[in-house]
This record gives sequence, C-alpha cells and structure tokens, in this order.
Amino acid sequence: MQAAIDAFYVWHARLVAGGRFKSGQRLAKAAKLVTRSGVTDGPFTEAKEVIGGYWFVLAGSLEEAARIAADNPCLACGLAFEVRPIEPEQASAYRESNETPAGWMIAGAR
Repeated sequence: MQAAIDAFYVWHARLVAGGRFKSGQRLAKAAKLVTRSGVTDGPFTEAKEVIGGYWFVLAGSLEEAARIAADNPCLACGLAFEVRPIEPEQASAYRESNETPAGWMIAGAR
C-alpha cells in the first residue's frame, strides 16, 4: 500500500509540473453539516458516498481526463475515481441540473 502511495505522489507531481493537473487536496475527517435548520456534527453520508479529495485535471475532454486518471498507481490497490467536468454555467432555478432535487423544477420553466 505504501509503495502505491509513494508512486502516486511521484505521478501526481509529474502531472502538476507538466501542467496536466492543478494540485488538489485530501479532505480532512472533521466536518459540519450546514442546513437551514442549523449546523450539526457528522457523520453525514454512507461510506459509499464519501469523497476523499479532489484534483483538477487539465484536459481537452472528459475522455482525456479519464485516460490521465487511469494511470493513477492507486488503482492497483482498489481505489476508484470519478472524473467529471466542471459545469460551465451558473445554477438557475429555471434549468434542470445535477443539483436539482426531483420535483423541484418551476412549472413552465423548461
């Protein structure tokens, strides 16, 4: 496991130095849930939904970004990565997006 972690940091540093990545960070375990009801301590989600960190992959397409991520040495240890583009548009109540809760669209907004 440590060999994969060490290989990861070499891989990551090479991609950052080559302009293919902007450095990201691991996320700490401490967290707060902020809702209109207030602020509470966790845990908040099932383990399958936890995000451990993030990276910014600089690629011309989702496919290219996935190819870059596919070289990550930590895949050999069973880790998996979800690669998603950054949404270029700001959120709007008038458009459905990945953030729109089911049934929340404004009538006639489509």
